[in-house]
Amino acid sequence: MALTFRKAVPSERDEAQRILWMAFTPYVRDLGREITAHHYTFLAAAIERGDVYFALEDGEIVGVAATERRGDGIYIDRLGVAPARQGTGLGSFLLERVEEIARSSGLKELSLETAEMAEGNVRLYRRHGFEIVRRGPPSHGMDAHTRVFMVKPL
Repeated sequence: MALTFRKAVPSERDEAQRILWMAFTPYVRDLGREITAHHYTFLAAAIERGDVYFALEDGEIVGVAATERRGDGIYIDRLGVAPARQGTGLGSFLLERVEEIARSSGLKELSLETAEMAEGNVRLYRRHGFEIVRRGPPSHGMDAHTRVFMVKPL
């Protein structure tokens, strides 16, 4: 498996959305919701800012990291892996590359939020050095499932 990592370009917005849609549909359904068109309206602007990254395997896009610069760090807004590739280390690959970007930019932390009930996500982030800094309602307010807010100091 030859993995590469690079920024998305504007013409790839639909491909980024496709991967995220496939990756997040089961997660969002577990929260009692469905993904709607507004879930990915941010992608075009994020790609223009240079905040969306792809993992590619032999040239095929298989993972997406959508990020946002916040203060002295990078917030990982969405991290999605094509369903057929989940559990193969691609999530770790994306996290490691985003961390490299943050470190090389002199940033001080990575942060994210995920549903507390998404135990696999929480385990993945803990393995990469993220710690839960608080629990609470989701920042978007679209469901009542508790979120864990996680930070990794760099």
